[in-house]
Amino acid sequence: MSAKVGAISMAVLLAIYVALVGWRAVQFAATGEPVAIGIGIALIVLPLIAAWAIWRELSFGIRSQQLVKRLEAEGATDLGIQTTPSGRADRASADEEFARFRADAEAEPDSWRAWMRLGMAYDAAGDRRRARRAVRRAIELSRAS
Repeated sequence: MSAKVGAISMAVLLAIYVALVGWRAVQFAATGEPVAIGIGIALIVLPLIAAWAIWRELSFGIRSQQLVKRLEAEGATDLGIQTTPSGRADRASADEEFARFRADAEAEPDSWRAWMRLGMAYDAAGDRRRARRAVRRAIELSRAS
């Protein structure tokens, strides 16, 4: 829940920032000076790129959460990976179980469930880059089905 509040707070702050910088960009462009116009254009473009990047991350988070909830409803989120006393996945156990999830994704390349579970296994093993790639693939496949 705190992650959602943080994400929403950052999105609101970005919207305020874009509005204020946008106003300043208009003021720069209104001067008619070539350098000021260039600064005005940069002040419009850079926040828009930042807003796009934040939207992309928020969208990824929302869609991946939806898929995890669907897997939970099906009772398919238990990866069989042992956890440490703190509740984190045991890295050695995750590494051992990982091959099974990769084989499942290779056997069913069009299954968003297999790719989502693979992403969860990558995450448990500590490989965030591959986890995000597998989850993105799961999102694409779930949209197609």
